[in-house]
Amino acid sequence: MTKKLFTGLIVCLFVFSAKAQENCSSYYPMVQGASYAYDLYNKKNKLEGTTSYVVSNVQNNSGNTYATMNLKYEDAKGKNAFESDYNITCTGDGIKIDYKSLFPSQMRQQYEEMGLEMDITGTDVEVPNNLSVGKELSDANVNVNMNMSGMSMKIEVNTTDRKVVGKESVTTPAGTFDCYVIAANISSKVMMTKQQIKDKLWLSEGVGMVKQETYNNNGKLMSSMVLTSHSK
Repeated sequence: MTKKLFTGLIVCLFVFSAKAQENCSSYYPMVQGASYAYDLYNKKNKLEGTTSYVVSNVQNNSGNTYATMNLKYEDAKGKNAFESDYNITCTGDGIKIDYKSLFPSQMRQQYEEMGLEMDITGTDVEVPNNLSVGKELSDANVNVNMNMSGMSMKIEVNTTDRKVVGKESVTTPAGTFDCYVIAANISSKVMMTKQQIKDKLWLSEGVGMVKQETYNNNGKLMSSMVLTSHSK
């Protein structure tokens, strides 16, 4: 997997949001079997692949709800490029995504089988239920240090300046939705390669992420993702 694709995956996990139980999260799926599908486009509006999410397991314990999300990415030719699982905790005020889950589980297993030592640290991604225009959200980050036979590799992804900047109506192949718009700055560093992008996320209550776009520092569109289908 290329450095660009790996960084893009973690960014995708940082910004993904979806439907949830009425008494828990307003924006994340905590119903077992719920599914969502998205088309991904490059800066030339050419289809690059599809991403699907399925809630594979839900448990309730001590007033909290815990869900496991399965992510599957297929390229434009329909080839399965990678799969991963990540964990969500809902406390009733909103959700937290376990930062350790942001490193692809499939890749982590492959690296461990190769004898690669890994140390993952970071801050859980939070999405509160009470979104409103002007509300500032907590920063998030994940840091991965890998070492094998004296060779080391470090990956850093930081999401900062997260803020609800407006409300808009958005139409996708899945329908028309009223959305909150969340903007953020995302910086990543893989080895000596640095990248900074600006992210916009359209989030609809009771549905989840409807649309997502990333821009470079000059404000030019780099990629986009739109909801194509969802089911409870």
